[in-house]
Amino acid sequence: MSTRIVSVLLFEDVEVLDFAGPFEVFNVAGLLSGMRCFDVYTTAQRLRPVLARGKLSINPEYAYDEQPEPHILVVPGGPGSRRECVNPATLEHIRRHHARGGIILSVCTGALIVTSAGLADGKAIVTHQVGLPLLETMGKDLRIHPKARVVDNGSIVFSAGVSAGTDAALYLVARLYGKDVAVKTAQYMEYDWRYTEVDGVSVIDARAE
Repeated sequence: MSTRIVSVLLFEDVEVLDFAGPFEVFNVAGLLSGMRCFDVYTTAQRLRPVLARGKLSINPEYAYDEQPEPHILVVPGGPGSRRECVNPATLEHIRRHHARGGIILSVCTGALIVTSAGLADGKAIVTHQVGLPLLETMGKDLRIHPKARVVDNGSIVFSAGVSAGTDAALYLVARLYGKDVAVKTAQYMEYDWRYTEVDGVSVIDARAE
């Protein structure tokens, strides 16, 4: 199986676990299966340190206009997501990725950014519980699943808040490389992955709707 490239988006006041959880999943996926499933890097609008929530300083590997074209773009949330909702550079960056046919993994209030980019219209969606009232005012014909943890639309996978991004990343590993690889990835991380099956409540495959 081919190795896929993952870009993890960073911005000021990004929620740490929103990006770090999926980063860890994709970085170690396949380790116990003897596979290199993903190459993972971080990207930001500018090539300079980004202060995440709690003033954690991160050095992005690429700027938007310098990155290799990824197969998957992780769009995290956090307090800074509201600002990115009106950042033309970030919105266009996400739109370009989607137009190329790439997969978007939206974590937490990253859903607000994806919706602001005009990519969530008519789709099934979830976000952090604190972002639900705002999400309801955005986009067109959004099918909001407030109790879901992972919602798969095919080209865009949404997760609920913070730690749910780790579940969504594992879900995507299973979708792309098989459940056994995802289970072994969770085992390596010693992560109690409880949302392993599409049940129509916590994990929704909207592609079948």
